[in-house]
Amino acid sequence: MAASDTPKRRAKREQILRAAAEVFAQKGFSGTVMADIAAAAAVGKGTLYGYFPSKEDLFFGVFHWVMVRQEAATRIGIDRLGGSALDRLRAMNRAAVHACLEMQDLYGLVIEFWAAAGHPGTRERFKATFREGYEMYRRTVAALLEEGRRQGDIRPGVDGPAVAAVLVGMWDALGLQVWFEPDFDARAAADAFIDTLIRGVSA
Repeated sequence: MAASDTPKRRAKREQILRAAAEVFAQKGFSGTVMADIAAAAAVGKGTLYGYFPSKEDLFFGVFHWVMVRQEAATRIGIDRLGGSALDRLRAMNRAAVHACLEMQDLYGLVIEFWAAAGHPGTRERFKATFREGYEMYRRTVAALLEEGRRQGDIRPGVDGPAVAAVLVGMWDALGLQVWFEPDFDARAAADAFIDTLIRGVSA
């Protein structure tokens, strides 16, 4: 096993990413220095730079870590429930909203990530990962809709990719609304929306 792939090194990297996520969420990218993150992670600056050569690399590492966690949480939500494609679409809806709400304390990071996707120095790197994440969600939703069509639950002619794109956009928008308005009931809104959507596409 390569030194960079040992369990101990993976655990240390996870420790750094968790601490960095909290610091970036509190101070923003421009307001954070590597010493802040080293202190929060309880590691020396030399150790920190051994894992991430620059603040930009660490910020992107946090971004990728957050994306992977959210995708994994959503997939687990689908896999836990068998049944029809529409049952699993409902499960995916709940899991996606739950994953978003679980990281509300770090939601400032999402704003920072979007800003990085618009900055000339980091645009392409962040846009590529955002694009991959959105494509994964859209493909999964579209596949469930197609499965539902084959099962006879969804009427022919429904534009699965278009419906998937709007549903994924709704998840993003709900997370943002909760960040601005903490008392907003995103779960109830998402449940009502998916019920309305399913009625609209049902055979």
